[in-house]
Amino acid sequence: MSDESGKTVSNDSLNSKEAEKPQIQPISLPTVEEMRGQDIWNNCAVRSVVSGVMALDNPLLQEEMTGKQQLIFQAKQMGRRSWSSAKAFAVMGFVFSAAECVIEKARAKHDIGNTVFAGCATGGAISAKGGPKAACMGCAGFAAFSVVIEKFLERHQ
Repeated sequence: MSDESGKTVSNDSLNSKEAEKPQIQPISLPTVEEMRGQDIWNNCAVRSVVSGVMALDNPLLQEEMTGKQQLIFQAKQMGRRSWSSAKAFAVMGFVFSAAECVIEKARAKHDIGNTVFAGCATGGAISAKGGPKAACMGCAGFAAFSVVIEKFLERHQ
């Protein structure tokens, strides 16, 4: 066999070139089960429940625990985390309200500026353990969040 330049080409080289070509796979439509699964997953309630369940701590010996034992374990873990979150929010509320009160008394004004300064002080104080950069980010983030909440509550009064 010869190619356009007149050189002889062996069948082995042609076969290897054909083997190197990627095989084209036909497009397959999803099955009914796949479409039902996709429909279920697109449901917001299902996504929320799955996300909530996946966020729970799985015990190390999950295979050895009964369903009741797993439920008790999860409830205890949730209680511990809830108490920790409650304490964090209490500290946050205390620092914010104290800062806002002191700033309001010092400025002798009741305006959005008090909220900005109190939010900055709260965010900076809570995130200060992470260093100066974290404190600055906490200050800016909490100040912005405080303004958004203030504007939201102002609109609904």
